[in-house]
Amino acid sequence: MQATEVFVIGGGPAGLAVALAARRRGLEVMLADGARPPIDKACGEGLMPDGSAALSDLGVSLGSADAQPFRGIRFVGSAACVEAAFPLGSGMGVRRTALHARMVASAERAGVRMCWGTPVSGLTSNIVRLAGTTVAARWVIGADGFDSRVRRWAGLDAGSVGRLRFGFRIQYRREPWTDYMELHWGRGCQIYVTPVSPSEVCVALVSRDPHLRLEQALQGFPRLRARLADAPHGTLERGAVTANCSLPRVYRGRVALVGDASGSVDAITGEGLCLAFRQALALADALAAGDLKPYQAAHRRLALRPILMSRLLLAMDRQAWLREGALRAMAFEPRIFRKMLSVHVAAGHLSQGAASCALPA
Repeated sequence: MQATEVFVIGGGPAGLAVALAARRRGLEVMLADGARPPIDKACGEGLMPDGSAALSDLGVSLGSADAQPFRGIRFVGSAACVEAAFPLGSGMGVRRTALHARMVASAERAGVRMCWGTPVSGLTSNIVRLAGTTVAARWVIGADGFDSRVRRWAGLDAGSVGRLRFGFRIQYRREPWTDYMELHWGRGCQIYVTPVSPSEVCVALVSRDPHLRLEQALQGFPRLRARLADAPHGTLERGAVTANCSLPRVYRGRVALVGDASGSVDAITGEGLCLAFRQALALADALAAGDLKPYQAAHRRLALRPILMSRLLLAMDRQAWLREGALRAMAFEPRIFRKMLSVHVAAGHLSQGAASCALPA
């Protein structure tokens, strides 16, 4: 039987973030995932400035070859368009595979023991069962996503899940036409466009219809469809589910959850990665102190702002009159949208050092 202080189940960005944060606190870490890197996932592939700052706090740097800066957010509706630049720093458009590769490389340098292509088959107290072996761990971390097995094994599955929405993503090989990340609002859906390189954009659809696909949805966005008409696909279409999900508890005994395994916010916020990174930093502090109670409190605090923002944006999704009225009001008075964006990225909480590390606008 092997042994480690911290065993992380799940090798996506959330699991790697916990591993990196725990190593920075001097803890021995082992990580396992049934997949092999780089691991991809359907997402909008945009990091807000607070997400970039959190990634920097984990010791991960993204260079100009990895990421494309964007200076703010633009909402595009049928009758109005409004945009605002970030008050501090820049966002980063980064391919999910590129982000994962950078985080894996950082974890390797930090001394994390990683078992790729090694699914975890069970968990009993602090004993993790892998293919052909077992590992005794002081702490076990479930970072295995929305449909977490660790959550079920630990008896933490009781919680509330909002209405599922469905996302599909394609990269298009064409030069970005703006240095903003665009959110196009349509009837029952949104399409996100994020510049991820000087010659590529990520286009992601999120809707309540599990059968709606991106190319079909673009028929309702003629101007956006025209921009993408002659652009070849850089990837196949990839799908995922998203929802607001909250749990009454995110730990039991010596098992803790992080990232989507610990509850999630709808992808409409664009804050999923940042939330996971900040949770990982708080969890590492709790592990180093030997007490998970502060992590529970920090987890609730960190989720509050994204949850409130998701409720506001989902209300705009459900009610066309509210959406179009809000967009017209923000276009008439841009300070409203600037303030909303500042709250969304928690600009007041970005340190001067973190802001200076962001890619230039």
